[in-house]
Amino acid sequence: MDHEALSAAVEKNFTWVELLKKEMGRVLVGQSDLVDRLVIGLLTNGHILLEGVPGLAKTLAIKSLAGCMKADFSRLQFTPDLLPADLLGTMIYSPENGTFSAKLGPIFANLILADEINRAPAKVQSALLEAMQERQVTIGDTSHPLPDPFLVLATQNPIDQEGTYTLPEAQLDRFIFKVTVDYPSKQEELTILDRMATSGSIAETKQVVDIATVSESRKLVNQIYIDPAVREYIVELVHNTRNPANVDPSLVPLIRVGASPRATINLALAAKLALSPRDAPLSHHKT
Repeated sequence: MDHEALSAAVEKNFTWVELLKKEMGRVLVGQSDLVDRLVIGLLTNGHILLEGVPGLAKTLAIKSLAGCMKADFSRLQFTPDLLPADLLGTMIYSPENGTFSAKLGPIFANLILADEINRAPAKVQSALLEAMQERQVTIGDTSHPLPDPFLVLATQNPIDQEGTYTLPEAQLDRFIFKVTVDYPSKQEELTILDRMATSGSIAETKQVVDIATVSESRKLVNQIYIDPAVREYIVELVHNTRNPANVDPSLVPLIRVGASPRATINLALAAKLALSPRDAPLSHHKT
C-alpha cells in the first residue's frame, strides 16, 4: 500500500478512537493517559501493568473499555491460594460416558483484569505467561486459542507488601507498558463527587465500535511507516539499557537487567500509535 492510500486508510479506520475516548470520558474522570495506553495496548496486542493504590478506577477503566466494544470481560482477583486451574480451566470427568472434557476458565475473555497480580504464587504466574505470550491455554493435551482481541490489564498495589510475590522478569517483559495511576486533582475529585451525588451510581459506557473494526485497525498498525532515524534511536536506547556505562557510569548500579528485543518491538509499535489532538496516528507521515 502506497503512502497516500495508507494515510487514507488510517484516517478512515481510526475514527473510532476519538469516539471511544469520549465515551470513556463520560464514565472516567481524568485518567486520559491511562485511556491512551489502553488504546495503544489494544491496537498492538500489548498487555498493561497498572500500579496504584485501591480506588483509582483501574477496574472501571477496563470495564468501560469492554462496554465500548461489547467485548467479553473477566475480573480475576488474585490471591495466594489461587490455583492455575482457577484461572485457565480444568478437565472434568463425565461418569455418564466415561470421558473427560475441558471446562474453560475465566481467562477466556477479550479483556482480563488481573487484580493484584502480585498476590498470586509462582505456579499461577507461570500459567499466565503462556496465555499472555502465545494467546492460547493448554488444558490436558489440547491447546485452546484465546479470543481475539486478548488484553490483560494487571494491577498491583505498591503500598501493601504483606502476602505478595514479586513478579518475575519473564512476566514483566510481557507488558508493553507499566502505568502509574496517581490520585485525581481536587477539581477531578469534585467532579467524581458531583456525579455520584447526582446519580448515586456509576454510568456504563455504550458501544461505539465493534471487535471486527478494531481488528481491521490493528492490521494497519504494521504498515505504518517508521523513519530509519527513529528505528536507530529505538535500538540505541535499548542497547544502552544493556550497557549503561556507555552513557553514564552512575547508571550501572541502577539497572540490573537490560531490556530484551521484545522491548525494541514494543517501542516501535507504540511509536506508530502516537496520537495527535484528533486522535489519529501521526507516524504514517514521513517526517
